[in-house]
Amino acid sequence: MKALRVLAVLSACSLGFVVFSRAQGPNNSGSETVARPKKGNSPAPAEEQQPKIPSKFSKKDAPPQEGVPTFSTDAITVTVDVSVLDNRGHFIPKIPKGNFRILEDNVPQQIAGYSVGEAPMTIAMVIEFSNRYQQFYSETWFQTLQASYGFVQTLKPEDYVAIIAYDLRPEILSDFSTDRQQTYEALQRMRFAGFSESNLYDALVDTAQRMQDIEGRKAILLIASGVDTFSKLTFDKARRAIQEAGVPIYSFGLMQSLRDRAEAMGALGPIRELDFLQADNQMKTFATESGGMAFFPHFYGEFPGIFQTIAQALRSQYVLTYTPANQDRNGKFRKIKVELVNPETNQPLKVVDEKQKPIKYEIHAKPGYTAPRAVE
Repeated sequence: MKALRVLAVLSACSLGFVVFSRAQGPNNSGSETVARPKKGNSPAPAEEQQPKIPSKFSKKDAPPQEGVPTFSTDAITVTVDVSVLDNRGHFIPKIPKGNFRILEDNVPQQIAGYSVGEAPMTIAMVIEFSNRYQQFYSETWFQTLQASYGFVQTLKPEDYVAIIAYDLRPEILSDFSTDRQQTYEALQRMRFAGFSESNLYDALVDTAQRMQDIEGRKAILLIASGVDTFSKLTFDKARRAIQEAGVPIYSFGLMQSLRDRAEAMGALGPIRELDFLQADNQMKTFATESGGMAFFPHFYGEFPGIFQTIAQALRSQYVLTYTPANQDRNGKFRKIKVELVNPETNQPLKVVDEKQKPIKYEIHAKPGYTAPRAVE
């Protein structure tokens, strides 16, 4: 096994709800913004500048990245990537700057920068592959490969992806690249698992920390049971490290259908069931606290829809920047909350279709950042 040094990229698709609104808010006095389905799929506007995605991981002289706080010598400036998805997981485009509100520690902030568009992705696929659950030709082994191959097939040619498998420690099967043949060859190596340990915390934190200095849109796709056996890090330490790294994690939980069948036959047992519930909660925590999402499919037919949702959330984003009112350099974690509001009424923004039916939406953004410390 090698020491982890790697990263990757994701792909996505875009779609069709167009939000009509003035920058100051809707024309009426209510809080509605109308979203009308287009006749065909239409990509979100392209960003003015696309950051160059490195072909290999490097922590030296790395440029600033999106979605993670960037600091100048004069003032703290925070950049936040925001995805707004409808109830089908589709990106909602053309929401004006005036409808966004950012709260830092419950204090409203002035949004200075605003842009929207698609960009290539760098994504690291962190895949659990231990002899504990992924024995050759077992149900979980097959599900792991189905999820891994299925996600890679959604990538676009310009996206970078890396493959990292872990058991006792992480192993780089493929450094991140746009060469899909290289990626598939790496996945083909996952045939016979070695150790029975699944050290999730260590593998996940190591990957997230190494991704801090990679520019551009990036994320970790975690394909795992969520069970951790003998990691050196504790769960709480792993949570803090992941929050500080600022890399969103998208969790894809394994073994749901297998657990359903075992539970129906009474073969799971209360202790084992509690272990898996804890594992699911850990996967959810890592995802939500990093600004990502968690999925726990029970059927193989759910996989394509999940991959589409992840792609929408990662590729099409609003990029907001602000200078915090609190300029104290105290090294403390500050909570961020992004809202959509009608600035004329200060009420939550309502999105409706052309038939005036409400459209439910979700906002995905990083939950906070760690302020810099003053240099003595």
